[in-house]
Amino acid sequence: MLSLDDPQWRELDGGYRIPYDASQPLNRLEAGEDVWKELWTELHHQGDLGLASYAAVPQLVRITANHLSRDWNLYALVATIEIERHRKTNPPLPSWLELSYRSAWNQLLNLALRDLSIPTDDLTVRSALSVIALAHHERPLGALLHDIEGPEISDYVEKRFAWSTVYAENSPH
Repeated sequence: MLSLDDPQWRELDGGYRIPYDASQPLNRLEAGEDVWKELWTELHHQGDLGLASYAAVPQLVRITANHLSRDWNLYALVATIEIERHRKTNPPLPSWLELSYRSAWNQLLNLALRDLSIPTDDLTVRSALSVIALAHHERPLGALLHDIEGPEISDYVEKRFAWSTVYAENSPH
């Protein structure tokens, strides 16, 4: 894992394909500041990623691992990076980062499973489910879960299963 004080951060490109020192917002995240908007903007841009995007993943997982729970931002941003990592126009995962990236994904899978065992909001559920699918190398399913929104799900189940006609609303588990 690239340490947050490593000068190499200043040389890594972000989503705009220009150098973006992600260590600064990652340090602020670790200090408790809400930097998700900046990370979303700088690490991913219209499908484009840079090496800073990949290097941020192990740090994002490390920083949030000790929180009582995580919100959708962690799962959705890391899922976005993993999905877009396979886009032909993005750089490959460098060998020097591969071990820490894969380890972070193993830990992220466990965090997602743990977070799904407690009540949470719909967006966090969908994002965590996307991470679980991606961790199991189910990229198309992970991408679908990542991208689909509540109204689209409702429309699909209504058309496919006649949901409102066949199933009871808000039935207990």
